[in-house]
Amino acid sequence: MTDETTVAVVRNDDTRRYEIRVGEQRAGFADFSEGDGHIIFSHTEISDAFAGRGLAGELAAQALADAVERHLTIVPLCPYFAAYLKRHDIPGANVAWPEPTRKR
Repeated sequence: MTDETTVAVVRNDDTRRYEIRVGEQRAGFADFSEGDGHIIFSHTEISDAFAGRGLAGELAAQALADAVERHLTIVPLCPYFAAYLKRHDIPGANVAWPEPTRKR
């Protein structure tokens, strides 16, 4: 039986993802790339089976806290991370907002 009350976020450097787990099941992930003192969050996904539980917010909060702790500049290309950063104060966060792309 799986303990569905335990929620954990781990950074998996091999896959370049922060993963959120509920019990022993991976419930979702946030893709990232890192270099030159920056971390770029590019995509976030929560499995349908775990939707509506606030897991995306927990994933973003912990991934961003880890980035701040590691003194990385955050580049939110992922729409979810961008929206999260606009709604929440992240103490110590240094955010480099991407410039909007122009349609031709």
